[in-house]
Amino acid sequence: MKETGFDKLYNIWYRKSLAFAKSYVQDEMVAEDLVCDSLVKLWQLTRDEEQDNPEAILLTILKNKALDYLKHEAVRKSVEEILVEAYRNELNLRISTLEACNPNEMFLLEIKEIIRKTLDSLPRQTSSIFKMSRFGEYSVKEIALKHGITPKAVEYHITRSLKLLREKLKDYL
Repeated sequence: MKETGFDKLYNIWYRKSLAFAKSYVQDEMVAEDLVCDSLVKLWQLTRDEEQDNPEAILLTILKNKALDYLKHEAVRKSVEEILVEAYRNELNLRISTLEACNPNEMFLLEIKEIIRKTLDSLPRQTSSIFKMSRFGEYSVKEIALKHGITPKAVEYHITRSLKLLREKLKDYL
């Protein structure tokens, strides 16, 4: 079997070119690709016309391909670092948000809303008596006088309110 022009170029320059490319790109497979592409380009140039110094042309082609690859890698690494930094910032934000989250405050707002709705659903007198007792700090006697009812009736309204609140707040108690 007769050696073709490309086979001849390959056999002469492949090992030397591979060592050169690998010394810069630091990756055997990438170096092999660069060398093969460069040898094909040299072969195309020498096929069309005789070249005075094919080794210098090959070295120039290989140098330019390696430079292109390394520049592309630099850009890729830069973008990768930007993405990693963005992810790190997002992760830190989620961590700090979660650390700042106080479930008690969240539940407190929910509990206040349940209490408000529950008291609003009670008859006006029952709601008023409960609010005076718990939020207004009135005594049972003072509430009874203000509403014109017996202290026992005041206790009934307070007990009724507390029972309903316990039912509504059972998940929080």
